[in-house]
Amino acid sequence: MSLVTLLPFIVLIGAMFLMTRSAKKKQQQAIEMRNQMQPGSGVRTIGGMYATVKEVNEDTVLLDAGPGVELLFAKNAIGAVLSDDEYNRIVHGIEHDLKSDADIVPDDASSLTGTDEPADAAAASDDKSVDLGKKDPAGEPADAVVPDEVRTDAQPKKTDGDSDAK
Repeated sequence: MSLVTLLPFIVLIGAMFLMTRSAKKKQQQAIEMRNQMQPGSGVRTIGGMYATVKEVNEDTVLLDAGPGVELLFAKNAIGAVLSDDEYNRIVHGIEHDLKSDADIVPDDASSLTGTDEPADAAAASDDKSVDLGKKDPAGEPADAVVPDEVRTDAQPKKTDGDSDAK
């Protein structure tokens, strides 16, 4: 046999070796992660349940899922051991933010104007009010109703669709 006919088989065996090696590495990392569990650690099971480790045995883990709720799981059913900050963020909604001492951005822009009075008081202190409504050039508002008798040929009368045009 020539080298050219054996080359695809060699590449296939090499790819299989690399895939099994990476899978074994991931399994080893998962075993190490499960061995790091201690009572008080927050965990997520492979089913997606969050709980606190109460007791670690050889093959099992006793989890505290809530007040008075203790569950016994196999060690390999633990999907992830979470850090305290991540567990508190997910389960209790507690954000541990390192920037908590920093300035908080306000919800409105009133603090950005430089005055200490509220926006309503500032608007009331103006001498005249500004009307932003659009006016008709004739001095009447554009949305004013014009009676039929006052209409001229410049303002044709509305019809129900009948037309004299042919």
